[in-house]
Amino acid sequence: MPLGLDLYQKLYLVRQTTQAIRREYPSDQIKTPVHLSMGEEAIAVGICHALGQQAQFCGTYRNHGLYLSLTSETDKFFAELYGKQTGTAGGKAGSMHLTAPEAGLMATSAIVGTTIPIAVGMAFANEAQDDDRIVVVFFGDGALDEGVFWESFNAACLWQLPIIFVCEDNGLAPHTTTKERQGYSSITAVLSHYNAIVFQEKTTDVEFIYRLACKSNYLARHHKSPIFLHLQYYRYLEHVGVNEDFDQGYRTRKEFQEWHKIDPVNFQKDRLIKRGLGEAVALIEIKVQEQIEKSIMLAKDAPFPEKADLFREVWA
Repeated sequence: MPLGLDLYQKLYLVRQTTQAIRREYPSDQIKTPVHLSMGEEAIAVGICHALGQQAQFCGTYRNHGLYLSLTSETDKFFAELYGKQTGTAGGKAGSMHLTAPEAGLMATSAIVGTTIPIAVGMAFANEAQDDDRIVVVFFGDGALDEGVFWESFNAACLWQLPIIFVCEDNGLAPHTTTKERQGYSSITAVLSHYNAIVFQEKTTDVEFIYRLACKSNYLARHHKSPIFLHLQYYRYLEHVGVNEDFDQGYRTRKEFQEWHKIDPVNFQKDRLIKRGLGEAVALIEIKVQEQIEKSIMLAKDAPFPEKADLFREVWA
């Protein structure tokens, strides 16, 4: 399958999974809070498709795009959201702690910034063990307000670790703008003084992000340098939940409308149709919709965990 179609299939999978969650959530059968990634899809899809099995990944509570981009599977994904035994963690992790070590997704967390030092530790261990995989850690702009980011980034620069820091910046944490939170005008300007390679982009183009990730992978491996990707996007929905929140007073629908003109899924779809691939796009959409509906049905029919299982593989 051509690269553009591969990327679209993942974009569409992430977007339609989100739409299915929005449809199903009011039934109260999904047993977890959800932080949805609508508007963000191109970042996770582009980077994960570029690096795949060459890397280990850590992420945040807004991790659906990351999980789906790496696995393309939805059976265990939905089962976990429904709190079922057949989920990724047996129904015990919920939406905010999805992992898939076999696909390279090593850790996600509900606590802001907590996987950043884990990722740096993984990169340090890989270097010590001559493991040539790089580490990629995703986090939001709110994590830049945490001391652990600065400590971890400094250590990675000091030790020149092959790690890619991906800041998914929607300008809000969760409802406060960066101007109200941060005492500097540009994070990339600040970080450019460290021994790292820094990029800043404001784009929803998944093919551009894919190429940027390939370039970052090369630089991290061959220059043995940390990479910082500052990627801006717009969060379509509320911080946590399935609804819009433009009536809350901290942002406007006009902002959304401007970003929606370059919606990552529609942008890639239009590009493929112009390339004469409209029929292939339609087949992808049918296949993805069938996959999602089947997975939801299986999740609803699956058993809940037994009481004896609740404390297995749980560490405090």
